[in-house]
Amino acid sequence: MVLKDKVAIVTGGSRGIGFATVRAFLQEGASVVLCASRQETADKAVAQLKEEFPEARVEGIWPNLSSFEDVKAAFDRVAEQYGSLDILVNNAGVSESTPFSGYTEETFDKVMDLNVKGTFNCSKAAADIMEKKGSGVILNTSSMVSISGQPSGVAYPTSKFAVNGFTLSLARELGPKGIRVNAVAPGITETDMMKAVPKEVIDPMIARIPLRRLGQPEDIANAFVFLASEKASYISGVVLSVDGLMRA
Repeated sequence: MVLKDKVAIVTGGSRGIGFATVRAFLQEGASVVLCASRQETADKAVAQLKEEFPEARVEGIWPNLSSFEDVKAAFDRVAEQYGSLDILVNNAGVSESTPFSGYTEETFDKVMDLNVKGTFNCSKAAADIMEKKGSGVILNTSSMVSISGQPSGVAYPTSKFAVNGFTLSLARELGPKGIRVNAVAPGITETDMMKAVPKEVIDPMIARIPLRRLGQPEDIANAFVFLASEKASYISGVVLSVDGLMRA
């Protein structure tokens, strides 16, 4: 088990890619604290995971990721309770597709607050803990649209371009302190949201992907496991595309 005895926090861990990542980390021996937006959501995800992994250490928290004070208090409690914080996965995020002509400042701020400020807040709180022991891994969820852009919903690709820059810069700054920082850029992934999209919309998307299938949450989770593990001990400042080679 490549993450045995590690302690991880996964934001956006109650569903989709985040939930698959929590599962994969538990399978690899980590203790995991998942962050959700609400207590009910966190409790439901934790109950499901405890059923599957009765011996595992897994729990849920629900800090306001847009508040550094809230995040720091929650992360400090985790580190005190578990004795460490080794891995952070910044997966919480929001996407939307409003045309630019209909954009409002509120729409833009909502996306940037969670996708960028939330990533900053969580990384800062985690780094404060990791620096004291001289090691740690911070992993961010980017997106294929951080490379290709998208035809509407401008705040989402903007936020993911920002996540990429944040990842590369933080890797340079925290590397001398023993902390690796990387990102995973998923392509179109078969989450609950995608399952609601009509077949006539999905099929042309699949036709443009050389591997001829949508990504599965587990595909992205496996990338996070690798980057979190010692197998990636000399990898930092990388934005890893996991998209079946779909760039636009």
